[in-house]
Amino acid sequence: MSFSKLVEKVKSEIALYKELVKDTEGASGIEYAIAAGMAAVVMVTFMTPIADAVKGIFQIIKDNLVPTP
Repeated sequence: MSFSKLVEKVKSEIALYKELVKDTEGASGIEYAIAAGMAAVVMVTFMTPIADAVKGIFQIIKDNLVPTP
């Protein structure tokens, strides 16, 4: 391969990489995946405490509605 062909090949590769850097179409998909992952982590982290609090509230309501024998 001659030097001039090598230079042209390098220039075309650089042009390709410049275009890839400018391309932002895939960024929104990645952002949605990150947001979904963060939401899943938050749900897993807080699901048990929230469920326990809701059960406690319903238990208090039940105890006050049902007369004790």
